[in-house]
Amino acid sequence: MVKRAHRHDDDTQACKLFVLDTNVLMHDPTSLFRFEEHDVFVPIMTLEELDANKKGMSEVARNARQASRTMDEIVSTCPDGIEAGIPLKGPSHDLATGKLYLQTEAITTQLPAALPTAKADNQILAVVMHLSERFPGRPVILVSKDINMRIKARAVGLHTQDYFNDKVLEDTDLLYTGWRELAADFWDLHGKGMESWKEDGHTYYRISGPQAPDMLVNEFLAQDGENPLQVRVKEKNGASVLLETLVDYAHTKNSVWGITARNREQNFALNLLMNPEIDFVTLLGQAGTGKTLLTLAAGLTQVLETKRYSEIIMTRVTVPVGEDIGFLPGTEEEKMAPWMGALEDNLDVLNGTAGEGGDWGRAATRDLIRSRIKIKSLNFMRGRTFINKFLIIDEAQNLTPKQMKTLVTRAGPGTKVVCLGNIAQIDTPYLTEGSSGLTFVVDRFKGWAHSGHITLQRGERSRLADHAADVL
Repeated sequence: MVKRAHRHDDDTQACKLFVLDTNVLMHDPTSLFRFEEHDVFVPIMTLEELDANKKGMSEVARNARQASRTMDEIVSTCPDGIEAGIPLKGPSHDLATGKLYLQTEAITTQLPAALPTAKADNQILAVVMHLSERFPGRPVILVSKDINMRIKARAVGLHTQDYFNDKVLEDTDLLYTGWRELAADFWDLHGKGMESWKEDGHTYYRISGPQAPDMLVNEFLAQDGENPLQVRVKEKNGASVLLETLVDYAHTKNSVWGITARNREQNFALNLLMNPEIDFVTLLGQAGTGKTLLTLAAGLTQVLETKRYSEIIMTRVTVPVGEDIGFLPGTEEEKMAPWMGALEDNLDVLNGTAGEGGDWGRAATRDLIRSRIKIKSLNFMRGRTFINKFLIIDEAQNLTPKQMKTLVTRAGPGTKVVCLGNIAQIDTPYLTEGSSGLTFVVDRFKGWAHSGHITLQRGERSRLADHAADVL
């Protein structure tokens, strides 16, 4: 998000000139249109690097080709010559009102002796230095996703910034957690005129009050004390909300495939996973909070016992993301096996809960379970439609918002999509906590009647794992 510079008709000096590094275009091919009224300058070295990275089927190569196509479309709107800059107003459909400048002359700025000129990054720095000298009254800013490039630019006295447009949130601490703790005086403020009734084993409360307008549909509310309460916001009508009590999955009589909730957030998560009205669930949490285990238990129950879905499809971002899995031997399923250790570990736990019929019984159960879980690679997801499937996207924090859209739009009728991840563990270059596809869907889907989100806090692996997470 670029800070607006106020622009007067007679004063174009206030309009900034942004010089784009290659990684910005490879990260977001539409970035040329994201600088509002400011001008954009693309050095020749950026074009060279786009050209060098255009081959292949990876996301980066696809974006490089898209950026080149976008630039070609922009340049073709200006047949008279490009030295004076090409207006972006037309090609961007009024998103941007500045101009695009391409480097049309050789630039011979003396770089400090310590920076070798053969390196592409340093040539881009030379362009920024040249432009700063040529337009002394105008802010010239290098935009780059590369931290080292930004440090180098500052070291030689240039203005630089990260590309912020793709960030969903500036601070991930502000990310929606999916539940809130009620204050002790909550019912004093909201109890007036409350309606309450029982239906199908749930108790319903219709309340209004100062906090009701801020609540989101499918947000969970919890209150500890003598009468502990856990409810879900089922509907929202202007200033009033309808609350529904939860199924208590901490109790063994409600266990899901032998698994019970060990803490409050796990209970919330199981209420989302087992609710047929909710088509899209996101679970965030550190390692060991039970994301995969709860999801698989809910999936197996609904595939094998209640027959709500026909099978579980599990996909995991293979880091390196979306690169070729062709070098491992075997079928797609076998190639994905090395990435699926987490699935096997969880199946061992779930299998142990069956406990019937000794080793033979367990082996038979394992084969039955495995026949109902398909493992797919992300690379082959385009153009597919999943009908009546329980689709699990694991390690979703490594997806870009665009890849996330590709995956979630695969869902056909009767399919439930569950995204799992930990935004503190991102392995993809240039993705940050603020711009990850997982952060993006949590933020965009909150408050929709058919989606729910929970951030799991407490690790439940073992006392060793919990202590290690705290002290290491």
